Amino acid sequence: MGKRPLVRRRGRGGMQFRVSATGKIAPAKYPSFELSENHEGEIIDLLHERGRDVPLAKIKFDNGSISFIPAVLGTKVGSHIQFGLKSKIDDGNVISIQNIPDGTTVCNVEKQFGDGGSFMKSAGTDATVFSHEDKGVTLKLPSGKFTTLNPKNRAMIGTLAGGGVGDRPLMRAGVAVRRFKSRGQKYPIVRGVAQGAYNHPHGGGRHQHVGQSSTVSRDAPPGAKVGSIAARKTGRARIKERKK
Repeated sequence: MGKRPLVRRRGRGGMQFRVSATGKIAPAKYPSFELSENHEGEIIDLLHERGRDVPLAKIKFDNGSISFIPAVLGTKVGSHIQFGLKSKIDDGNVISIQNIPDGTTVCNVEKQFGDGGSFMKSAGTDATVFSHEDKGVTLKLPSGKFTTLNPKNRAMIGTLAGGGVGDRPLMRAGVAVRRFKSRGQKYPIVRGVAQGAYNHPHGGGRHQHVGQSSTVSRDAPPGAKVGSIAARKTGRARIKERKK
């Protein structure tokens, strides 16, 4: 009997597929202040967390609490940020999106009020406040799509730091291994036809070939669900000839 494909074992989960907690600092989210509260904090340190491209700002607030929030461009140690409805529209300040003017660049936006920030958290990303309506506040995302959110949801003014981190080449395979491992991802990815028949449905044979249709049903059992899953078409796209 053959082995279960790796993609199936990863889907089931287990300790060997979990992200290591080594080098992790803290969850990067806003403190759980009430909507009506206004606070001011000082950035006392900028830290790098393993598996995260954007730096974390360690902030000490006026009530003595300490939080870790993704840092925006231009952040430095000793800077002060404001948190609340009365905050100014300056980079690094956290305000409800109902009080942010149209055209403002924001990041680390809450999807549900109080979740501490759910999207626009990757290095160098931001969204734009597009419009304010009765049903909510609409943001324009980097993909060009629009999303409407609860006006009470909070966001940080500015663009997250760390943009362009993907432009630097990895240079060595060992660097790539450690980068992917810190995120709980697999590297390198071995093709199915390069494996043995007991490891993968596409493996085995005197030369590397699939040996069967690579398109499988959406309802295929987990051990056979590899290749082109429920593909509408495969192969090169045909260019239609113009009618003269």
